[in-house]
Amino acid sequence: MKPKVDILIVLIVLAVVVAIIAPVSGAAAHAFSIATSIAIALLFFLYGARLSPAEALAGFKHWRLHLTILVFTFVFYPLIGLGLRPFAGSMGDGILYLTLVPSTVQSSVAFTSIARGNVAGSIVSASASNLLGVIITPLLVMLTMQAGGGVKVDGQVFMDIAVQLLLPFVLGQLARKWVKGVAAHKATKIVDRGSITMVVYSAFSAGMVAGVWQSVSLTQILALCGFSVVLVIAMLVLTRWIAGLLGFNRADRIAIEFCGSKKSLATGLPMAAVIFGSGGLGLLILPLMIYHQIQLMICSLLASHYAKQPH
Repeated sequence: MKPKVDILIVLIVLAVVVAIIAPVSGAAAHAFSIATSIAIALLFFLYGARLSPAEALAGFKHWRLHLTILVFTFVFYPLIGLGLRPFAGSMGDGILYLTLVPSTVQSSVAFTSIARGNVAGSIVSASASNLLGVIITPLLVMLTMQAGGGVKVDGQVFMDIAVQLLLPFVLGQLARKWVKGVAAHKATKIVDRGSITMVVYSAFSAGMVAGVWQSVSLTQILALCGFSVVLVIAMLVLTRWIAGLLGFNRADRIAIEFCGSKKSLATGLPMAAVIFGSGGLGLLILPLMIYHQIQLMICSLLASHYAKQPH
């Protein structure tokens, strides 16, 4: 039987190719960023409309799930980064910084949804990771990277997460009576794949415009790609294994895998600019940029695999 083509992988690859050939920049980049934010807000509105209030409340109460994901994000990952830093040469600081940033929100939840995992739990865990990461990541940077000039934390990040993610989710819950039928069918599937594609194109375009990819050799880029593949797979295996040992059910294990193995480019780049200054971030953010693309590709394949399995 002919294998079915994964549409999400095709979309991600196309987004990267288009970003290389025609990266969005200037006023167009700003407009595209706004459109991406709207798409993400719509996605979380649909998530809210699709979940029953009982499921949403259960997601908030599931503290064991949230604690497990936070430990992977802010304990396991940083320990790996510290262990690898002495052997990574000029990329050492960048690899360490990659391991210190919070988990993704939008893609973690989208993949959990595609794989039929605990969506409510993943929304709470991924959001908590970003909210706590505003404080924890700068602290970890100070402890492990000895950043000079002090660390400033912009409280606007809290408002951004609340307005773009949590508010649409709550509105979806309130509007569930009228839109749950639409949200339960193809609308959510279309929007989650579309929003992921938009994030990839925006992130890769930003790297092209900033000239990040021209500042390193092809050998370094290939090495980072290989490293990212190994790290993503290792963390997916580790999160699933430990989640199984801790007795989590299938839906929770899926949420732990996709939230506990991710690192956020959207949060990590602004944090890097605040912590280290906006100039000279090329090598520092390159590992995170590459890891971000690799994790999306691998996790999309895994999510599609889980979607085909019986509950």
